[in-house]
Amino acid sequence: MRTDRVLLIKGLRYLTYTVILMFLAPIVVWQAFKNQDHAFYIPVLVVGCLLGVAAIAMGFVSIKTIVDSLFGKKKS
Repeated sequence: MRTDRVLLIKGLRYLTYTVILMFLAPIVVWQAFKNQDHAFYIPVLVVGCLLGVAAIAMGFVSIKTIVDSLFGKKKS
C-alpha cells in the first residue's frame, strides 16, 4: 500500500485552513467581548462562534483526509 500524495496534499491544505481558523476564531470572539457596548456585538460574537465550530469541523476533516491518504480508505 502506498501513500496517495494528492490526497495527502489536500489534507495538509485543509490542516492549514484549520490552523488559520484556530487563530482567527478566538481573536474575533475577543474583539466581540472587548466591544460589548457596540451595536455589532452580537453579530461579531456569532461570527466568532461559527468560526470556532468551523475550526473544529475542519480539524476533523483534515485529520481524516490525512489518515485516508496514509492508510487508504476502508473497504467494506
